Amino acid sequence: MIEVTGLTKRFKRTLAVDDLSFTVSPGRITGFLGANGAGKTTTMRLLLGLDQPTAGRATVNGMPYRDLKRPLTHVGALLDATAVQGGRRAEQHLWWLARSNGISRSRIGALLELVGLAPAGGKRIGGFSLGMKQRLGLAAALLGDPEVLVLDEPTNGLDPEGIRWMRALLKSLAAEGRTVLVSSHLMSEMAVTADHLIVVAQGRLLADAAITELVRPGTSLEDAFMNVIGRSAP
Repeated sequence: MIEVTGLTKRFKRTLAVDDLSFTVSPGRITGFLGANGAGKTTTMRLLLGLDQPTAGRATVNGMPYRDLKRPLTHVGALLDATAVQGGRRAEQHLWWLARSNGISRSRIGALLELVGLAPAGGKRIGGFSLGMKQRLGLAAALLGDPEVLVLDEPTNGLDPEGIRWMRALLKSLAAEGRTVLVSSHLMSEMAVTADHLIVVAQGRLLADAAITELVRPGTSLEDAFMNVIGRSAP
């Protein structure tokens, strides 16, 4: 479970996250929605200990990320698929991560197969397309068989077949009882993937509800999103 309580982050004069509180429960896919600059990525970075909050806290199963021992076995994250060393081979990248958290090397082959990169395991990442890097990033997130997944725009760069594959995989992971938090700008994809939605704007919570509560019959998720955002406008 992910718990965010009174989370606030200020960068000089910019209030990126403003007293934000929500819970992400296991067993379902929670979509994290907001326009560019809404505070989604900053919130995820705070959750993963990459930034320090100005106030409040974010925890995974009751603990801050930085206090977790062998964190990859608790939380799998994909924030920026391009943030990898291009000179490394895919297998080397995963092995380096596995060693850092005491994870068996035996998982690497199966994960490369799962994400469709088995033929590219010995190739250098610098030659990968964005979609291939997304698949590698997902393999890295799953490396420790974590209970919690935090994914920022995981379908970015994937073709329609890849997006459909990602959707099915996320649904299967949630069905196993994992906690899955996914941010995305693709409203049409979130409409068929997410079970629950958290909507933010200017770092503040606007909605926290099941998708069936926000999207009324005859309307789209995009309509519901714009309606929520419009109600928050001054």
